[in-house]
Amino acid sequence: MTDKMLKFVKIGQQTPPKREVGTRKEDFNEIYDEFINQKAQEQSSRCSQCGVPFCQVHCPLSNNIPDWLKLTAEGRLKEAYELSQSTNNMPEVCGRICPQDRLCEGNCVIEQSGHGTVTIGSMEKYITDNAWEQGWVKPIEVKYERDQSVGIIGAGPAGLAAAEQLRKDGYKITVYDRYDRAGGLLIYGIPNFKLEKHVVERRTKLLKDGGIEFIQNFEIGKDANLDQLRKKHDAILIATGVYKPREVELPGNDLDHIFPAMEFLTASNKKGLGDEVELFDKGILNAEGKDVVVIGGGDTAMDCVRTSIRQKAKSVKCLYRRDKENMPGSAREVANAEEEGVEFVWLSSPKEFKGKNKIEKLIVDQIKLGEPDDSGRRRPEIKEGSEFEIKADMVIKALGFDPENLPLLFDAQELQVTKWGTIKTDFDTMETNLNGVFAAGDIVRGASLVVWAIKDGRDAASSMKKYLENIAIKKTQVA
Repeated sequence: MTDKMLKFVKIGQQTPPKREVGTRKEDFNEIYDEFINQKAQEQSSRCSQCGVPFCQVHCPLSNNIPDWLKLTAEGRLKEAYELSQSTNNMPEVCGRICPQDRLCEGNCVIEQSGHGTVTIGSMEKYITDNAWEQGWVKPIEVKYERDQSVGIIGAGPAGLAAAEQLRKDGYKITVYDRYDRAGGLLIYGIPNFKLEKHVVERRTKLLKDGGIEFIQNFEIGKDANLDQLRKKHDAILIATGVYKPREVELPGNDLDHIFPAMEFLTASNKKGLGDEVELFDKGILNAEGKDVVVIGGGDTAMDCVRTSIRQKAKSVKCLYRRDKENMPGSAREVANAEEEGVEFVWLSSPKEFKGKNKIEKLIVDQIKLGEPDDSGRRRPEIKEGSEFEIKADMVIKALGFDPENLPLLFDAQELQVTKWGTIKTDFDTMETNLNGVFAAGDIVRGASLVVWAIKDGRDAASSMKKYLENIAIKKTQVA
């Protein structure tokens, strides 16, 4: 092992080169170039093969990171891919959009020692993209078809992960989704410069080729209620995600050209996919030539500011009520946004939206950080008499997401939810209070990361398999 690994003392950290700023601002293509094989092997060889792999410990999926890095360093790329995909249904997606600086890479031992982390995300992306190119990624081959069926509500990462796992076990799977394309947030929420849509489309096509049925433009509560689906299938998984935008109730909130983040991002992504988007074509949901202000400090806010830059906004400002060190989003995404010309207005909070019919400016309070709150983060406090104005032709609110009222939408008032509106499930089984109805992903844990959604989908699939097996055994005993 020592001749192939532990090279971090001789070889420095290197990421795939980023496209030049002036060039990448002109399009929506991914900003990172690909590793060549030699560089991939070289960077993988920097792994210290820790006895306690903290990268793996801090990965929600417990990916076998040191092992597939070692296999890559040894040139055993097919084995590296097989190991990578054994714990992750979408390694090429996670390699692109996971906040590695907060998870695996942020906890890399050699990063802590000052040698610079192993570039795990870039390696995960390289391994899987290479596998696709080589034809190693194959549709599901079911060895034994079962006569039980599962209905999955939501074609986002949690639903897709669960669908794949259950299909591998031979169950008949139908995925219902209210959008016209499968992928959920991966398709309409995350911009192309982070995740090109062909990456998602080839993955969902693979699932279709494996025998999973997708029914698009299907709304539960409108086209069928939850009870009707329960009668149709032996088990149900609710994996809708959370899409209701959090609001900031301020004077002037009803002015035109103030939008929730998902409305803005969805319009942009639909245009990128070749769809007609009336409000974009009319210039309403298009940032071109406008002074844009984005409110928020998470990854969604970074998606909005960087999309605005590419739409040729006149100026782009991001208002966040804490400082840079306390920002919830990925530090890497903040750095990319700064490089591309986004102006961050730290320690600021909107007080009022002003304009005649549409937004013209914001009244903003300056903020100071007080004592830590329950989360341990310093509490933002308004500086009295510190207000100032910011010109704005468009305001995008990226303040997070809450669950929709699913009992009402699904015509299932008996479905229990928490005080936050998320679906209440058994902690161990992920089953709701309704027999045979399970839930996973953001609709259970609240708005979170794609990697956690995949983990939840896999765990739900495991519980559902046990449930379905018990049902089958009982039927056999009765017969």
